[in-house]
Amino acid sequence: MTDNRSRLGNSAKWVVKVGSALVTNDGRGLDAERINTWVNQLAALRKAGRDITLVSSGAVAQGMQRLGWRRRPHELYKLQAAAAVGQMGLVHVYEAAFQRHGLQTAQVLLTHEDLTDRRRYLNARTTLRTLLELGVVPVVNENDTVATDEFRFSDNDTLAALVANLVEADLLVILTDQAGLYDSDPRSNPESRLVSEGRAGDSALEAMCGGGAGGSLGRGGMLAKVQAAQRAARSGAATIIASGREADVLQRVAAGESLGTLLLPVQEPIAARKQWLASQMQSRGRVWLDDGAVRVLRSQGRSLLPVGVTRIEGSFRRGEIVTCVDPEGREIGRGLVNYDAQEARAIVGAPSSRIESILGYVDEPELIHRDNLALT
Repeated sequence: MTDNRSRLGNSAKWVVKVGSALVTNDGRGLDAERINTWVNQLAALRKAGRDITLVSSGAVAQGMQRLGWRRRPHELYKLQAAAAVGQMGLVHVYEAAFQRHGLQTAQVLLTHEDLTDRRRYLNARTTLRTLLELGVVPVVNENDTVATDEFRFSDNDTLAALVANLVEADLLVILTDQAGLYDSDPRSNPESRLVSEGRAGDSALEAMCGGGAGGSLGRGGMLAKVQAAQRAARSGAATIIASGREADVLQRVAAGESLGTLLLPVQEPIAARKQWLASQMQSRGRVWLDDGAVRVLRSQGRSLLPVGVTRIEGSFRRGEIVTCVDPEGREIGRGLVNYDAQEARAIVGAPSSRIESILGYVDEPELIHRDNLALT
């Protein structure tokens, strides 16, 4: 465990996520003093040669304070208004804090659509990497002002994980108001114990998270953080979930101290294109597979043929994202489909040699080619 901590503490590329509960003063606007303490640590890490990308919540909470709202609204238009107002204060505090250390910052606002569209995804990736090469600290947040309910990140933990994929980070540090992941809810069970180390994607860890609800200011709970670790692991990043209230927490993580919960990736990083496919949260339909198709995809990395499909759900066009599920409805992957929903229903269960006789033409022998399929 110590070796893992020391190795990751010395790693070159970090993404650090700070939640709303930490950047605000109990809902009374931004806590500039506390933000300055983290910026001091981030600046020290940057000057020690590490590339730092910061994902920070707080725009909506700051906007609520400026607008005199005590509770987070549910209406999207009110959230967008609060974000627009609050983003001004959030950026100002970070810019001033980093400038005291002679560091330039850049505001990067992303929506789910930016990461769904392949061209925009690559553009965001290039921009972030260029900023890091220039020694700039990107400050990333969701663009709440223009995001819609259909295309929103569920929380900034998810956004941080996807940013870790974008920049191919070695380590994702999620700072929260809890010490880490416990084996049961410490609020109701005084005997609960902190999970010091685990494997990203372990279903047992999700079971420990209970309902996973966030606080009144944020949207993410511990479940979202565990799921974020699984997403970050796709590009090979490890995740540490730790308390942002610990003194010098980032410096101590860098020194290899056993703080919080360390979740390690369980597999080799997947190719960048398949990271993009696996990161898609919006799917246009579901493709149900038989046991044989599931086995072939998992063990041999083959393409998905129509013969292994038992059912098609949803309405989608050629080239859109669909979810592949096993006979029990469990997701096994996501991919770009070669036929639209009507065509796919017509060739369900048929060998590829019969596609032309059924449809009157054949575009591809596969329903989803293996290069366009990411197992999840």
